[in-house]
Amino acid sequence: MSSPPHARCNLQIRARELRVIGEDGEQLGILSRDDALRAAQEKGLDLVEVAPNAEPPVCRIMDFGKYKYQQQKKQQEARKRQSIIQVKEIKVRPKTDEHDFQTKLKHVLRFLEEGDRVKVTVFFRGREIVHKDRGLSILQKFVASIGERGKLDQEPQAEGRTLFMLVSPAAKK
Repeated sequence: MSSPPHARCNLQIRARELRVIGEDGEQLGILSRDDALRAAQEKGLDLVEVAPNAEPPVCRIMDFGKYKYQQQKKQQEARKRQSIIQVKEIKVRPKTDEHDFQTKLKHVLRFLEEGDRVKVTVFFRGREIVHKDRGLSILQKFVASIGERGKLDQEPQAEGRTLFMLVSPAAKK
């Protein structure tokens, strides 16, 4: 049950009629704001608006401090579980030798193992741009060498004086 970070409580609630839920989850029905506040005060708890956009708004009788604490903990857990995927970039030239290619390939494979996406870029200087086929063959060689460890997200694409492609890690089995 998620609510806005600024959930209204007790006297902050503006609606005249509210659908009220008790602290143990049972429906108390539709009550006026004053009756709902009185019911919450009798139990020593707060009236918290959990669904302000409903018609009529839904309020729950609960301990507001405990509710805020639980919401904060849920947000912390959600932040902990989310993984940040970065895009790493490897740059090569059309005249890259085999040894340098192997080194760059090791970097790409390591990035994929770590769960990052990789942008492989072939950049051309001067008149090298005439030989786009060499750049394309290098990118195809990367795809063939990566094999099952990664999947091609974006086909090789030309943009200005560069050719690039995006590779992401293969799904874990």
